[in-house]
Amino acid sequence: MNVQRSAAEPAAAAVSVPEAVPALDAADHGPGPGPGRGAALVPIVLVVAGGLSVQFGSAVAALLMPKAGALGVVTLRLAAAALILLVVCRPKLRGHSRADWGTVVAFGVAMGGMNTLFYQALDRIPLGIAVTLEVLGPLALSVFASRRLINVVWAGLALVGVVLLGGGGFDRLDPVGAAYALGAGAMWAAYIVFSARTGRRFPQADGLALAMVVAAVLSLPLGIWESGAKLTVPSTLALGAAVAVLSSVLPYTLELMALRRLPASTFAVMMSLEPAIAATAGFLILNQALSTTDALAIALVIGASMGAVRSQTGARKKRKKG
Repeated sequence: MNVQRSAAEPAAAAVSVPEAVPALDAADHGPGPGPGRGAALVPIVLVVAGGLSVQFGSAVAALLMPKAGALGVVTLRLAAAALILLVVCRPKLRGHSRADWGTVVAFGVAMGGMNTLFYQALDRIPLGIAVTLEVLGPLALSVFASRRLINVVWAGLALVGVVLLGGGGFDRLDPVGAAYALGAGAMWAAYIVFSARTGRRFPQADGLALAMVVAAVLSLPLGIWESGAKLTVPSTLALGAAVAVLSSVLPYTLELMALRRLPASTFAVMMSLEPAIAATAGFLILNQALSTTDALAIALVIGASMGAVRSQTGARKKRKKG
């Protein structure tokens, strides 16, 4: 990607088809079938680990909301995550083009918007259903970005599971909370696009650290306005730091690594795992029971995610043979 393009291009790129990130395969890891299969599993492990971390972090954040408020939790999460990443990554501020900085700012805005809207939804509707509505954003991205019919099929199967997981509850939802969740889904799709592009423009997690600072700065006035001095209570700060690590530092780093190995369309389909993970986290931490229908929905979204990854791996092998 040419880094000399104008600063206006990253903003326009948000609505374009995400570029495929070349996946690592056996050719990258030497001869032999074992390493190739292992490399194909790496992005799957990264996505699942990131999903587990972020959803269990969201469950902890739900417990924190009575103390700090929805906007206060967002501010604590993003500010703590920004500090941690700045200390760990020590990103360089020089040597980047205007297009690089435009991409980072867009990534930070998407990240901040996604978090702010999601926690506003979580303050009004259950965690599992909030994520169910939110994941429609990545699913839509998958359909629009993919050039292969099979990915549309996998996205459709995942959508069936997502709807099934929220079945019987949507008609009783707070409409404002549902609107916030759908808005968070739109920002999530933008997050996927700009996370991939940031990963290609910046080494390691430097771009993520800088984007997290942008998101934290944007959220700070809202958190102070809603929560004020509540944000300085030691126990609240400790829980906020835990949420930051679980919901921001670990998952965003893992997702950035995964997007260097998977096309954005395939990654977006795999995001359909999130409602299943959220339902599990809600059951274990928030005492939200799982029904037989929930279990069927989880099986559908997991099957769709596995199918999307296998389709991508098969397509890569055909291109290499050709």
